[in-house]
Amino acid sequence: MGMDYYSVLMVEKTATDEDLKKAYRKVAMKWHPDKNPTNKLEAEAMFKQISEAYEVLSNPQRRQVYDQHGEEGLKHMPSAGCSNGLFNPRNAEDIFAEFFGSSPFGFRAAGSDGNGGSIPKKPPPVESKLPCTLEELYSGSTRKMKISRTVVDAHGRIVQESEILSIDVKPGWKKGTKITFLDKGNEQPSQLPADLVFIIDEKPHQVYNRDGNDLMMNYTVTLAEAIGGTTLNLTTLDGRSLSIAVTQMVKPGYEFVVEGEGMPIAREPAGSRGDLKIKFEVTFPTQLTPQHRTALKQALGGEGGGASAEC
Repeated sequence: MGMDYYSVLMVEKTATDEDLKKAYRKVAMKWHPDKNPTNKLEAEAMFKQISEAYEVLSNPQRRQVYDQHGEEGLKHMPSAGCSNGLFNPRNAEDIFAEFFGSSPFGFRAAGSDGNGGSIPKKPPPVESKLPCTLEELYSGSTRKMKISRTVVDAHGRIVQESEILSIDVKPGWKKGTKITFLDKGNEQPSQLPADLVFIIDEKPHQVYNRDGNDLMMNYTVTLAEAIGGTTLNLTTLDGRSLSIAVTQMVKPGYEFVVEGEGMPIAREPAGSRGDLKIKFEVTFPTQLTPQHRTALKQALGGEGGGASAEC
C-alpha cells in the first residue's frame, strides 16, 4: 500500500472528519520545520507526509480510492490544476496556511510576517507530585491516573476532556524522577498543549528510611541483647521474612550492614541492590531486677554476677 496515511496522522481507519482535523492540527504543529530547528530535515520530511496524508484522507473520493487501492491508486486520480490528469499533493505550507490562516490560534499565512509565518508557543510543563510507597518503588507498580483537561476542538472551541493515563513505576526509581506525557496538559487558543509531568515522591515508611540505594532502620535492644547477641526478624519491602543474627557486642549507635538488602538500583542488571543498614540503640535499665541480673550473667558467660552488678 505504500505510505500508511492513517499511521502518519495517528488515527484509526474509522476516523471521522473531526478526528482528522484534530489529528492534523496536533501533528502538523509538532512537526512544522520552523519549530524543529535542530532536526529540520527530518521535520520537513514528516511535515510533508502529514500534509499529504491529511489532503488524501480529508477528501472522501481520494480516501475511498486509497482505502481500496492504496497509494498506487491515487497516482491515476485527477488532480485540480494538473495538466497530466494525475493526483499531485499540494505544497505542505499551503495546506498548513489554509488550515490555520483564519483560525483562532493566531496563525498568519506563511510569509505574511516576513518570517515564514508564526508558530504557537508551548507553555511550561504542568507538574504534579506522584506519592509512592517504598514497596511500590522496590517492586515496581502500575498507577492509573485520571486527568481532566481543556482542549481546543477542530472549530476552535474550548472543551473538557477526560483521559486515564498509565504510569509504569520502575523498581529503584527515586524521589524526583520525572515521567512526562507530551501534550497532555491544558490547551488554550494561540498556544500548543502543555506537557504533563509527574514527579515521584516517597511516602514515609514505618520501618525503613531510604538513603539513595540503601535502606536505613533503627533497632532497639536491651543491655543483655547488646552484650550477648540477638536475632532480628524483619519483613522486607517485597514481603520476605529476613532473619539476621547479630552475635557481636553492640554499643549505642553501632551500625550493622546487610549487603544486597537495600533498594533495587535502576538502570543496572536485575538483582543489583543497595544495602540495608541497621543502627542499634541500647536501653539501659534504671535498676537491676533479679531477672536483669540473670540475663546479664547468661550474656557474660554464667558467672559474671560482679560485672553485671557493675553495669
